[in-house]
Amino acid sequence: MPTMNISLPESLRAFVEDQIAQRRYGTTSEYVRHLIRRDQDRQHLRDILLAGAASEQGPVADGGYFDALRDGVDAASGG
Repeated sequence: MPTMNISLPESLRAFVEDQIAQRRYGTTSEYVRHLIRRDQDRQHLRDILLAGAASEQGPVADGGYFDALRDGVDAASGG
């Protein structure tokens, strides 16, 4: 696996080492990979939310909407 080196001031390095010990990560790399994955997840969620906000409005999800969904499920299941 390719490597990447980063420079941290002592205060951040101490914080990372503390997080590794407290959260039981095996290595600094595991901790950093976890943080990067979380950031990717946040970015993905942000993209989904922005796409939803920019999309056309769908039907109103009121009581009638859910009644129609139940009716459709009942009809599909033969009930």
